[in-house]
Amino acid sequence: MTVTLEPIGVDEYVRDVLPHSAGLWAEGRTFERYAGDLRELAVSGYGRRRFRLVGVRIDGRIVSSCKRYERDLRCGDHVLRTIGIGAVFTRPTYRGRGLATTMLAALLGAEQKAGTDFAFLFSNIRPRFYEEIGFVTLPSRLFTVRAQTLAFERIEPAPIRDADWPAVARCFAAFERTRPFALRRTPLVWELVRTRHRVNPAHGDVLNLSVRGGRGNGILAYCLGRRVVKADAYVLDEFAYAENRSELVGPLLRAAAGDLRKITGWLPPLPARNILPRGVTRARRDSILMAAPLSRAARAHWRTCSMEIQRAAGDALWSTDHI
Repeated sequence: MTVTLEPIGVDEYVRDVLPHSAGLWAEGRTFERYAGDLRELAVSGYGRRRFRLVGVRIDGRIVSSCKRYERDLRCGDHVLRTIGIGAVFTRPTYRGRGLATTMLAALLGAEQKAGTDFAFLFSNIRPRFYEEIGFVTLPSRLFTVRAQTLAFERIEPAPIRDADWPAVARCFAAFERTRPFALRRTPLVWELVRTRHRVNPAHGDVLNLSVRGGRGNGILAYCLGRRVVKADAYVLDEFAYAENRSELVGPLLRAAAGDLRKITGWLPPLPARNILPRGVTRARRDSILMAAPLSRAARAHWRTCSMEIQRAAGDALWSTDHI
């Protein structure tokens, strides 16, 4: 089957796709909120430069579609162009015709020609489908620890304010330099992170905390997450700490949990994973990370680091990188 991959405008996508996909991905939001969040992303600095909606049409109607996000992947000293693919969807009446497969093959082919190095996605349904078109399944796990098992120390955590985000970004960047590979956080990506934490708390109350101190009263450690009282848990998205201040992480997470019994979330990447107690770890059933090397350079890097990624005690990405 030959199809033509076409860009989709936000208004058309909201009108013709979102009513069908809301049941899968609205996560308890009203349709108006679900559509509004997409519109806010599309008009943001990141959205205008790094985000697109694409799909295929039959008789002028969108029948299969997906979202495309641009990111950069750092592998050692090398920076590789990467795209994330999200919300792969085919109208129910058009399923079984191979449209999603053909659409993704066309997208990956175009990206390969354009010099993109890697593609990644988070599968909620049938990872085998993506494996058949060249994606590899990577470790995707959840952890749970009891809050009381974390180290206790008297600290003075404070909620992260709008003016604090540049300092948060610096703390994160310094910590990420200790990792052999990571998705880069540009100012545009930080804008995306901030927007998502503001508009999509995902069934919980957002609580982002930091600890300040040292020269210039900079951020020594921080955590991003949300309190989910129904689950009796603080759901952690990410944390970072300044050099030699890992002892702040335990007390900071205990403060974020407050009277909640558990701390849970995606298993953090190394070396952050080693800061947490062992706890309980299990495979995720959704948001399963998958990646596909597209370029010659990406395949070379993949041969070098794929075994390390597969065997690592932590996952490859933070949950904040979810698309």
